[in-house]
Amino acid sequence: MAASRPSVDFLTIAGVALSLLAVIGGNMLEGGHTDSLMQLTAFLIVFGGTLGAILVQTPLNVFLHAMKRFRWIFVPPQIERQQTLKKIMGWSKIARKDGLLGLQKVADREKDKFTKKGLMLLVDGNEPDEIRKILDVEIDSSASNEMNAAKVYEAMGGYSPTIGIIGAVLGLIHVMNNLADPAALGPGIAVAFVATIYGVGLANFFFLPISNKLKTLSRDLTQYQEMLVDGVASIAEGENPRAIQSKLEGYLS
Repeated sequence: MAASRPSVDFLTIAGVALSLLAVIGGNMLEGGHTDSLMQLTAFLIVFGGTLGAILVQTPLNVFLHAMKRFRWIFVPPQIERQQTLKKIMGWSKIARKDGLLGLQKVADREKDKFTKKGLMLLVDGNEPDEIRKILDVEIDSSASNEMNAAKVYEAMGGYSPTIGIIGAVLGLIHVMNNLADPAALGPGIAVAFVATIYGVGLANFFFLPISNKLKTLSRDLTQYQEMLVDGVASIAEGENPRAIQSKLEGYLS
């Protein structure tokens, strides 16, 4: 894809920091201690249980793809549509001057697989409708993969609150089994309530926002690919470069 150097999404970092600060700060303002929220047992129950449920639900290839896409949350793909429009305009001018075969060198230099495939279809002299059909299959497949990755995190956001309740029940069971030992009551109650916090917190501060962000990025990538398809197909149809530019400028908004 047309991209500059990957840049860190500082808004995501700020959101994560603000979420943690809100919970920890609110707890401290209420007179609580930070240590009371640091319960390894509760975390293991919630995170481990959620991960286990996802592994049962998700095929391995989808799970691995979702884990790879976690990087996009902090370093999203930089899609430069304005730069892509300029590239397409350059291709159209080359095609009008040297013919479609003149784009062979451009295709050889292209690093993005989707763009390279579109250019090669163009160089091979395929009809515009055929180019659209082939690349649309590519777009649908890519969009499906990205949405499946987003659904993994969405499912984790659904499981973690429920597993947090399981952790709470386990903590209460521990409390009930140790009513004769006052020293064991505090830790058991802490695990019970903190497990619920972890379950709800992980779902609403992390898993569900990650899912929604991946869906947004997937839609952006799909629109970028559709822009490329329209550009390549328009070149195949022999349209005037100015007409192509007018058509593709709608994607810039």
